[in-house]
Formats: sequence, structure tokens, C-alpha cells
Amino acid sequence: MILHVDMDAFYASIEQRDRPELRGKPVVVGGSRSGRGVVAAASYEARRYGVHSAMPGVRAAKLCPEAIFLKTDMAKYVAVSRQVREIFLSYTPLVQPLSLDEAFLDVTASTKLFGGATDIGRAIKQRIRTELDLVASVGVAPLKFVAKIASDLDKPDGLVVVAPDEVQSFLDDLPIERLWGVGRVGQQKLQRIGIHRIVDLRVRDRRDLQRRFGKWGEHLWKLANGIDDRKVIPDHKAKQISSERTFPEDLSDEAMLESALAHLVEQVCSRLRHAGCTTASINLKYRRHDFQTFTHSRSITRTDATQAVLRLAHELLAEMRIRQPQPVRLLGISLGNLRSTAVAQQLDLFDDAAGASHRQVDRVLDQLGPQIYRASSHQFKHRPKNTPPDPAAS
Repeated sequence: MILHVDMDAFYASIEQRDRPELRGKPVVVGGSRSGRGVVAAASYEARRYGVHSAMPGVRAAKLCPEAIFLKTDMAKYVAVSRQVREIFLSYTPLVQPLSLDEAFLDVTASTKLFGGATDIGRAIKQRIRTELDLVASVGVAPLKFVAKIASDLDKPDGLVVVAPDEVQSFLDDLPIERLWGVGRVGQQKLQRIGIHRIVDLRVRDRRDLQRRFGKWGEHLWKLANGIDDRKVIPDHKAKQISSERTFPEDLSDEAMLESALAHLVEQVCSRLRHAGCTTASINLKYRRHDFQTFTHSRSITRTDATQAVLRLAHELLAEMRIRQPQPVRLLGISLGNLRSTAVAQQLDLFDDAAGASHRQVDRVLDQLGPQIYRASSHQFKHRPKNTPPDPAAS
């Protein structure tokens, strides 16, 4: 059986936990009342007004004038996500994160130790509440997409179980947009041909759906008929690990850009080591003030060391600044070509005593958590909250 665990209003709930005066109040993480940022998370008190993630902050403020806007603190959220992950891993090594706040768990081989899948789901919820003072919703089902649907149906603090012989009856009466892969545009396409519920899709001719929608139609028909052979893929098989940041104001100050890059590299390398992986590929994502987006990639001798990644990332940024010197709206770093550290790897010819020292720093910082960090990211992490726009951005 498979569990899908989804942390409820994760970022906002962490802020309400850490600041008790915010409990019961509409909290919005990310965005602002007058800026151009978007909402990263909203507490359930804010959601009652229609506020949701990816909504412009200005729109959220209009819907909920009493909303309390907070800056995102990704380092803190990543640290809490690691704590949640440790709870998952205490029940099964088969954990596939989808993001910081949700993951699939295959507990098939764990039931002899911990009881049935429902018992495991209930135990995980209880531990998250007791140990972290947070709330999660859990879906339990024999198929991944069914478990994901189930976790969404009784939020917050839900536990929905779908037995193997109940999958079809569970799916049939659900609206078509509940299917994994049906967004707003897809929903409109299906509704135009009379498909409103999953059962409407299930009884349609498979070849007709293939003819109309190609592979997408075939995929949806299989899901509607309870056919999904996708397995839970543990984190070490992830294709890449990434982190990015949209700035409140366009940046052109070189020192601030380098500090922001250092902050992103620290985050992504910490996650890399936590996943037990090394990388051999670094990609810089670079979005200008006019929304034009560029990427710049390079291979690196396989590593999990922050300093090695940071050295190359700075080179990529310097080269990009020469090519695209305009003010920057977003920076991102992604690490690809991942491999488990359990696999033998080539040693870096330049990994001297200084390299060993940097790795020791990584281990210490990983243990201490996000409150302690390298000096190179200090300027960005402690920039004034109301930093005026760069002159070059106007």
C-alpha cells in the first residue's frame, strides 16, 4: 500500500507554530500588499477569503484586508521538511518527495513491523503533531494517484483510506479535475465532449480518446480505470535538486547577486547531502527584469561539497552577467546528474587539505541547521527589509 502525506498549509503553519500570536489569524507567506510577489502559502484562515498559493500578493490583500504578510524563510522550511522526512524514513526507506511539504511512501514491506498501512498513516500523523506541532493529511491507497487524491479530500488533518476493492467506486463519482494531469485547460477540453466526472471518462471508448488527445487521452483513460503501475521512487533517484528565488526588487548590485547565489547554493547542497547524493552537473537559471529567462550549465567533478559547487556557480554567474548585464529578477541553481554516495566515485585531483576542511565545514553546518551559514551569504540574508530598488532597475 502507498501513503501520500501532505503537510497542511506548511509554510504558514510553521510560522504560526513559531509565533503563537499568529495562531487563528490569516497568515500569508510570500508576496506583499503593494509589491509584485506571489503568495507561497496561506493559512486556512486566509484561505477562507479565497487566498491561495501562486496568487499575486496584491490580489490576496484585496480578498483579505486583514491578512498578515510574512517573508518566506526557505532555510527554516527546508529544515522542518528534513525533520518530517526523518519521521517518514523511520517507517520505510521508500520515500519519494514531491516537494518540501508532500511525499509518497511505499509501506508494503513495513506492515509486519508497524501494523497495517492505515495504522502507519495514523502513527505518522500523530508523530508530526507531537514532535513538530504541525498537521498533516494522509491518503492511503494501492495506487499512487489514488493516494494523492485521497489526501486532498478531507483537509486539514485528514486520513482517507481507499481499499484495493474500493478504487473504482471511489474514483467514479469524483469530478474529472481530480485526476492527476487534468488542469484548467484539460478540464475544459474534456467537458466540451461531455466528460465531467471520472466515470464519464472511464466508460468512453479508449481509441476515441487516443484519437482526440493522443498519449494524454490514453493516460487519462488508464487512470480512470484504476490502472497505474508507477512505483514510489526514493529520493536518491531524483533527476535534480534545485532552489531559486524571485527578488522583491530587481537586483544589479554584483555583491548582492553573489551573496544571493551563495545562499541558494548552501540550500541546494545541504539538500543534496541530506538525500545522500553527489552531483556532476550545475545549472544556473537567470531571469532578467523583463522576464526573459536564460540558463547556463557546466559539468563538475562529482561532488557534494558546497565550496566546489559555489566556485563553479560564481563562474556561471560572472559569465552570464557579461552576456546579460541587465537587472535580475530571479536566480536559481539546480544540481543534476545525481548519484548515490553509496556508489564509488572519482576523487577530485584538486581536493587537497583545503577541500577536506570545506567538507568538514559542510558537516558541521548540516548538523547545526540553517541558523548558521557561510559569511558569503550574509549580505543577502540580512539585507534591509525595505531595500530600495537598484538605480539600474528603473
